[in-house]
Amino acid sequence: MIVLAGPSGAGKSRLAERLGLPVLRLDDFYKSGGDPTLPLITEGANAGIVDWDDPASWLLEDAMAALEELCRTGRAEVPVYDIAHDGRCGWQTLELDGHDLFLAEGIFAQEVVPHCVEAGLVAAAYCVRQHPVVTFWRRLTRDLREHRKPPLVLVRRGVALLRDQRRVVAHAVARGCTPVHPDEAYAAVHALLRREPQP
Repeated sequence: MIVLAGPSGAGKSRLAERLGLPVLRLDDFYKSGGDPTLPLITEGANAGIVDWDDPASWLLEDAMAALEELCRTGRAEVPVYDIAHDGRCGWQTLELDGHDLFLAEGIFAQEVVPHCVEAGLVAAAYCVRQHPVVTFWRRLTRDLREHRKPPLVLVRRGVALLRDQRRVVAHAVARGCTPVHPDEAYAAVHALLRREPQP
């Protein structure tokens, strides 16, 4: 697999579309709203609401099972998650259709890297990043367009994430990701594809 980690709004999904490879959307492995194990924000303007940017809001074991199944068989049953409603709304079959490489993309993608490197499943791992203000604006306009959360929550969350972006990138690097601009990641993946047999 090729891992695309990075802050929300950095351009991971757009990059995945440009690359044209099969994509496992790791954000579909969020826990459902109402799960008693969901972490809460404990301070600041958003105190008391679910912290969807904490890896504890996400199902690592389920994501790992899907990744391993894709690598082993070329297909996996994966959930479809509706962020606006904080829950799964169905399932779909993801098939690699003969591709030797696929993308694993999401804001918690870095969490699978150590496990997958140890299992020999990683071709490359990138942390996609842009200037924090660019990321903030793209994330906010996307989330407002998709009605992901109430506007005030989105603005407050966006400001908090802008301030936290350097730490997020550093954490991804510590987990084994190479920090890159989307265009650099695009070129690097195409270099990989030129070395791999394709269908």
